[in-house]
Amino acid sequence: MKIVLIGHGMVGHKFLESLAETGMTGVEVTVLCEEPRPAYDRVHLSAFFSGTSADELSLVEPGFFERTGFTLRLAARAASVDRRIRTVTTADGEVLTYDKLVLATGSNPFVPQVSGRDRDHCFVYRTIEDLEAMQASGAKSKTGVVVGGGLLGLECAKALRDMGLETHVVEFAPRLMAVQVDEGGGRVLRAKIEELGVQVHTGRNTQEITDGARARHRMVFADGTWLETDMIVFSAGIRPRDELARQSLLAIGPRGGVAIDSACRTSDHDVYAIGECASWNEQTFGLVAPGYDMARVAARHIAGETDAAFVGADMSTKLKLMGVDVASIGDAHGKTPHSRTCQYVDERRQVYKKIVISEDGKQLLGAVLIGDASEYGTLLQMALNGITLPDDPEFLIFPSSDGKAKPGLGVEALPDTAQICSCNNVTKGGICEAVGNGACTIAEMKACTKAGATCGGCVPLVTQVMKAEMARRGMAVNNHICEHFAYSRQEIYHLVRVGQIKSFEDLLAKHGKGMGCDICKPVAASVFASCWNEFVLKKELASLQDSNDYFLGNIQKDGTYSVVPRMPGGEVTPDGLIAVGQVAKKYGLYTKVTGGARVDMFGARVEQLPLIWEELIAAGFESGHAYGKSLRTVKSCVGSTWCRYGVQDSVGLAVELENRYKGLRAPHKIKFGVSGCTRECAEAQGKDIGIIATEKGWNLYICGNGGMKPRHAELFASDLTKEELVRMIDRVLMFYVRTADRLQRTSIWRENLEGGLDYLKDVLQKDSLGLCAELESQMQNVVNTYQCEWKAAVTDPETRKRFRSFVNSDQADENVLFVEERGQIRPARADERGPASARVIPIRQAA
Repeated sequence: MKIVLIGHGMVGHKFLESLAETGMTGVEVTVLCEEPRPAYDRVHLSAFFSGTSADELSLVEPGFFERTGFTLRLAARAASVDRRIRTVTTADGEVLTYDKLVLATGSNPFVPQVSGRDRDHCFVYRTIEDLEAMQASGAKSKTGVVVGGGLLGLECAKALRDMGLETHVVEFAPRLMAVQVDEGGGRVLRAKIEELGVQVHTGRNTQEITDGARARHRMVFADGTWLETDMIVFSAGIRPRDELARQSLLAIGPRGGVAIDSACRTSDHDVYAIGECASWNEQTFGLVAPGYDMARVAARHIAGETDAAFVGADMSTKLKLMGVDVASIGDAHGKTPHSRTCQYVDERRQVYKKIVISEDGKQLLGAVLIGDASEYGTLLQMALNGITLPDDPEFLIFPSSDGKAKPGLGVEALPDTAQICSCNNVTKGGICEAVGNGACTIAEMKACTKAGATCGGCVPLVTQVMKAEMARRGMAVNNHICEHFAYSRQEIYHLVRVGQIKSFEDLLAKHGKGMGCDICKPVAASVFASCWNEFVLKKELASLQDSNDYFLGNIQKDGTYSVVPRMPGGEVTPDGLIAVGQVAKKYGLYTKVTGGARVDMFGARVEQLPLIWEELIAAGFESGHAYGKSLRTVKSCVGSTWCRYGVQDSVGLAVELENRYKGLRAPHKIKFGVSGCTRECAEAQGKDIGIIATEKGWNLYICGNGGMKPRHAELFASDLTKEELVRMIDRVLMFYVRTADRLQRTSIWRENLEGGLDYLKDVLQKDSLGLCAELESQMQNVVNTYQCEWKAAVTDPETRKRFRSFVNSDQADENVLFVEERGQIRPARADERGPASARVIPIRQAA
């Protein structure tokens, strides 16, 4: 069977994935994509302005087309369809035959028929090419206007604001998001958007766009008023791209779009239409979730599953628009006859909530949530599954005044068919099945079911379902660190902090049992260091450390240790380099420049460590903490000091940050990167903490990782002053230290955090938990109590005694053997240790 797919957007690619999942054989699939790149994530398109690249927005897994055998043709526009002979002709004149044709042509942005709409520096907000053009224009502009105050319009306004432009939103309707939000919600939403620095103009009908007196354009409105701006972006809705269907005489819906049946077939049953270009039951859908449903149905139907059917879609949405929670469920406007509403308005906190209930008070018909959408998951499931409301349904949204818990919905009440993730059509039953197959963390659940992997709004509910199913199956739902402590690492941290506990014996006596083990002891050691920052080899703490911390160096495969002096920001003087070279040469060490921009010395025997440290300390160096779960390095480029592209002093900031956080112990190692401009030479967006210079200050990225499972860091805050940046990093790191699990990198911590990045912003920027001052104070205590661990070790006679190969002898370990390679030493292999081995370099005692 030959299948031609026209369009390779989000819905088109979901069709390909679904077709591959059917296991259908003997199929030849050709994809015509008129854009120059494969499918990418339009839902998060505004992230492009925050530094996310086009490649990172891609939805195509590496090797997808090679694995499936499907053929993708980029920059290939379909010009016409001849249904009689079943052919598609491209703009280049190529003719493709098909047995089944799938239209996934999407939609076009609606641009009002306004005189001057085609002037230079007027754009639509649809493709990456559009965004690149906007970015180029924004660099030459001071003000920007978005025409359209709906979902896309507000997303676009955020993009303009992120570019540093004075931003305006012009909307024809009397309120923002008129489709999803009622009048009361619109007032609160407008106030919150204006509070963020965006000027809102509602009820404005643009008549023409002419030359401006003080800016490029003047927008003239029907009431005679005008607004001047340097760039204009039209984001006033979409229209189905149904031109191919009209040309080939397929039936068209009354509001446009290709008319389809429940199998997503058009009036020609060999032609399917899916996504925004399709009209089902005289209705078009502008959200991705219904398009995904259509894609799955079309793929299954083509594969022979004749019962596959599209039965409509829930248009409920939950979004974070410019940092503002906005949610709409079902009949948000209360249009159902005899329905009743309950409203809650808090103008001080700018929160608006409304539920629409049936006449008998038993069923939830709709809801609107602005400013706080924490009840969205519960309300959505009640509406979708027809779950009977509690006796006092108003308290689902009203704050509790009597101390009682708000009425909620236990996940046990949901049927297995309840859709938990609408983006990827994951039901409660699918999540429960995944638990049975071993998925017991959010990261594992995302990987095997894709629940929560698209917009992320369902993650809290996915977590609840997952844990409830684990409990039902008798699986351990707790996250106890070991059999000696019935607590998570986070709980251990709070017990230590609140109880002022400073020894393992005290912790064990108060909150544990038994003697402890090699899991809980290092956890306790790390928590003690994070809280009190005492010397890790202090008598009562030393036995808790793992081998690397116990010897303040990384043990290598042959039993020797590496020595890594700190070089803040990668900056080192010529005299410092000479001193390092002299130490390495004196003790016969292998040297290598690390990826973190400092010098690593390998091959030190345990009894040599204090001697090496003393010489490095005398030369002005400190411990680099390469052995600890702590700050490792702050990588930087040379920034504005030397580079002609640099806009800020990245080296100076890197040095300052490394010296500030060098004593912090954490659940796992931490790496920073500081780039002096957007060229990103320090690779900051692959670090736990990444900082990129802007003309106005610094952008802060968090929770990146370039290791075994790379993760792009996310933009956390923009255009910060240095003081604001330091405060924000203090909060992020200390909150991570307080809440992460044992040996959990920041990237995994972020992936498993309910509420994700938005939750972190609420807690650490808006101070929703009232913790920020405390987090800053605790970090300052770590800074104030810093001490170089090498110096503390070499100046304490009792500590020095443990640096020996044998407890009853000062003799060196004769089993440590090296061979020469490329002018340096390396550990001898097993076959090189006998008489016929390569030349063995003798080990000499240090002077």
